[in-house]
Amino acid sequence: MEEAYNPDIVTLSDDDGKEYTFEILDAIETDESRYLALLPVYEDPQKMLEDSGELVIVRVEEDDGEEFFVEIEDDDEYETIADAFIDRLQDLFEIDEA
Repeated sequence: MEEAYNPDIVTLSDDDGKEYTFEILDAIETDESRYLALLPVYEDPQKMLEDSGELVIVRVEEDDGEEFFVEIEDDDEYETIADAFIDRLQDLFEIDEA
């Protein structure tokens, strides 16, 4: 029997309170941190077609046992993690590294 696809979906809010929905595609854990590769999810198929398809990469941090996601501000850290996700995901998805 074939297993049903059940994506991991998260909803994040920006500083202005606007909510965005993402599918968690992959996770990488290093000695220092844990990172997630997210892909935007849209209810409107037209918005999905108009999206750039660019991955959103965040670092997972913890405070008092509660996880939250933060933007990676260090360019070197971001590039290292982005390259690792591209290497892992390029076999599953068409990834344009341009």
